[in-house]
Amino acid sequence: QVQLVESGGGLVQAGGSLRLSCKASGSISSIDAMAWYRQAPGMQRERVAQIERSGSTYIEDVVKGRFTISRDSAKNTLYLQMNSLKPEDTAVYICSANVQTAYWDPGTMYWGRGAQVIVQS
Repeated sequence: QVQLVESGGGLVQAGGSLRLSCKASGSISSIDAMAWYRQAPGMQRERVAQIERSGSTYIEDVVKGRFTISRDSAKNTLYLQMNSLKPEDTAVYICSANVQTAYWDPGTMYWGRGAQVIVQS
């Protein structure tokens, strides 16, 4: 099995910064797209940012200019640098990855359990 574990969440004041990490481990041959989602209480889960194997990134408008997604393929790790945080950024941030366990594997989506981010006004 493949496991994704987020870290780096916590409590921060508005205007502050935080960096989330997501470490993938297990039976990994390769990882295609990786993404960050977030879910606030009473809200639908939304995609925040995505990064392809090629390095191409997609950033949602609500966080564009403040958040940066990156990955370290050698370490099977995904990052989300969050700057100029706002109270509305408060949510559980969840890591996802499309993982191939072998070259013939078409890929399967895996999800982390989430990291809490609280931004105080």
